[in-house]
Amino acid sequence: MKTLQIQLLLTGDELMSGDIVDSNSAMIAKKLQQAGYRVSKRVTVGDDVALLQQEIAVLSAASDVLIINGGLGPTVDDLTAEVLAQVAGQPLEEHAEAISHLESWCANRNFKLDAPNRKQAMLPKGVTIVPNPVGSAVGFSVDHNNCWVVCTPGVPSELEKMLDQTILQEISTRFPSLEKTSVFHLPVFGLGESKVQQMISEAMPDWPDTVELGFRASLPIIDVKLTTNTYEGEKARTVCLARLKMLLGAHIISDQEETLPQRVVGLLQQQGKTLATAESCTGGLIASQITSVAGASSVFEMGVVSYSNRIKSHLLDVEPEVIERQGAVSCEVVHQMAQGALSKSGSDYCIAVSGVAGPGGGTDEKPVGTVWVAWGDSQKIETEILYFPGPRGYFQQIVAAVGLDLIRRRLLSIEEEPLYFKQRKFKGAR
Repeated sequence: MKTLQIQLLLTGDELMSGDIVDSNSAMIAKKLQQAGYRVSKRVTVGDDVALLQQEIAVLSAASDVLIINGGLGPTVDDLTAEVLAQVAGQPLEEHAEAISHLESWCANRNFKLDAPNRKQAMLPKGVTIVPNPVGSAVGFSVDHNNCWVVCTPGVPSELEKMLDQTILQEISTRFPSLEKTSVFHLPVFGLGESKVQQMISEAMPDWPDTVELGFRASLPIIDVKLTTNTYEGEKARTVCLARLKMLLGAHIISDQEETLPQRVVGLLQQQGKTLATAESCTGGLIASQITSVAGASSVFEMGVVSYSNRIKSHLLDVEPEVIERQGAVSCEVVHQMAQGALSKSGSDYCIAVSGVAGPGGGTDEKPVGTVWVAWGDSQKIETEILYFPGPRGYFQQIVAAVGLDLIRRRLLSIEEEPLYFKQRKFKGAR
């Protein structure tokens, strides 16, 4: 059975110059994937009539659906309607439904409908309007080359509404019998992309052809993707998932598409427990990630950014003589930071980190990338020293993820040590 071919054409000089980042293609692909469809090709072209004509002709001939994004505005460099009219061999004409939309849009905002705005109603003859519930420029569609060509505005909020309210439903209605794509995401932390691939290749050499294996590395998570296009593939994927869970074990964050902060907050909510953080080198990143999750207020008590030694002592009761003797990046200090966070907040669990983020400040004994992590509860606080050399932002992201992962493991009563303890153990620990 044929798989639906969907292709994207993004237009605009600002995309080619880098003045704006293309987030729309990612949004379109994501929403299509959630609906069971897949983008097979994406092309970006500047505001060039000849190039746009060429790409529309080529892409429409090779796809079932072509989504053109951008170029519907009121200015001279908005060329989509003009170019599509030329490709389809239809004249431009003022579309009554588009004019009515513009008049209502302007009236609601006390705007005067001027000539540049009226340009947005000059569309190829015979197109079907795709309503825009937010902006001034309507979308429109036409059948060309046995392909449904749909033109959408470049404003993300407008595009999103049109996808949700019209375009996805129209695709489903037009192509009801084509097989849909289904993607299952398995988020993994603590294993590199190549390591996961090696483990799967060695343990599962009989991987079925009906299940496409893929990876997406998004620091600090590896997303293992299992894609199917058939009913047989979905059955085979169930078996693959069971084997992957056995193989990757506790490195799998969740069997749902969750981030580490979401998983930790969810587990705390399920168990009726609370958490506090004491951060130095991460500067509040752990607390920020936790509080980015809706509902975190029910489980997160306190976050202290004890960046200076004075604050470590003043707010977390870290003994000044311990800092003087062992240094701020030490087992004793991070342990006392965790104890202080538990004591001051009354929380059930805590995470504490102190390290050398760089690029300066490192020594032979404690080079840039060194971090002490403490995690646990009033009954047991554990500590570990790890080494993550690299840029400052990378270091902070990894350390925050490690702290969250260790609490996740404690909440799940996982006793197995994560692989990164062995791989990232700082050999100079004392």
